[in-house]
Amino acid sequence: MIRTFLTAVMFLTRIPCPSWIDHSEERLNRSVAYFPLVGAIVGGICAVVFLLANRLFSREISVVLCMIAGVLVTGAFHEDGFADFCDGFGGGWTKEKILEIMKDSRIGAFGTIALILLFLLKYHVMIDLNSARLPALLIAGHSISRMFPVWIMKFLPYVRDVSAVTKPIGVLTHGLDMVAATLFGLVPLAYFGRLYMLIPAVASAVTALLMALYMRKWIGGYTGDCLGAVQQVTEVVFYGATLAIWTFM
Repeated sequence: MIRTFLTAVMFLTRIPCPSWIDHSEERLNRSVAYFPLVGAIVGGICAVVFLLANRLFSREISVVLCMIAGVLVTGAFHEDGFADFCDGFGGGWTKEKILEIMKDSRIGAFGTIALILLFLLKYHVMIDLNSARLPALLIAGHSISRMFPVWIMKFLPYVRDVSAVTKPIGVLTHGLDMVAATLFGLVPLAYFGRLYMLIPAVASAVTALLMALYMRKWIGGYTGDCLGAVQQVTEVVFYGATLAIWTFM
């Protein structure tokens, strides 16, 4: 179990792992169950950075440092996927062209503009959120947004040619893995102790569903870049929906 969890940590983040964590295809597949838990760790690091920075700097600077921490911890893993996703679906009109563009390591106009807008939206939403609740919300947001890619891996096929380079990183070979991922994704919401916090979760789930339907329509399934895009978008939707609810509660 520890090896499987650390495999997920090693894959999704830049956090140093013990040298005895070697590559195993089966362990890599099982590590999918821990993706939301790794997200909670990433969110926890971002929360700590925000809390410490907020004692020294303005709220605006603290939010920016918090966002930088998230990028550094993950190596911009999901942001890179989001940019490639936007380049591919923005510039391609056939399945082959979309996949070809997403495979290109260079970022294009669609990806650049989309990343700028995404970061601006995330920044302004986080600025408007309650400072006292933001750390817990970061943990919940990073966790639940890594749950939805696991769902997509379960219900959509991987569309690239399987090879040593493009082989999908996660295959749900055990049904309990999806149950575990769902639990890890939803448990942080219990901290708030309010049923209305399920509304942002539902909003994120609907967003993930719409993105999945869009991917199925155009390319017939998902790629790794698609999963990164789902994580990024659902995280921001979760924060935005929470802000909307807290504004009226």
